[in-house]
Amino acid sequence: MNLVYFILAAYGLTQILIYGSIFDKIRPTEGWLGKLFSCTMCMGFWVGAFLFGINGYTELFTFDYTIANLFILGWLSSGTSYVLDMMVSDDGIQISRE
Repeated sequence: MNLVYFILAAYGLTQILIYGSIFDKIRPTEGWLGKLFSCTMCMGFWVGAFLFGINGYTELFTFDYTIANLFILGWLSSGTSYVLDMMVSDDGIQISRE
């Protein structure tokens, strides 16, 4: 269950940072920060790294503090945030019919 909670928390935070209207006025739109805040995979990695860093302060998920876990959880967050972003929109689950 640790991974499920981690993935859901990472996806939620990534979505809020990239699409949340509360950040519209302060979200960068230009330069490398603008690219970071418009890329689900990029932001997903850093959200995963952040969640890994604070995992000692939550009971939802607990991972050992190792450099390998930092990268693995960053990659996991990046990949799952991207996949979920492609599958789910404001209108629900995306079904492509080509």
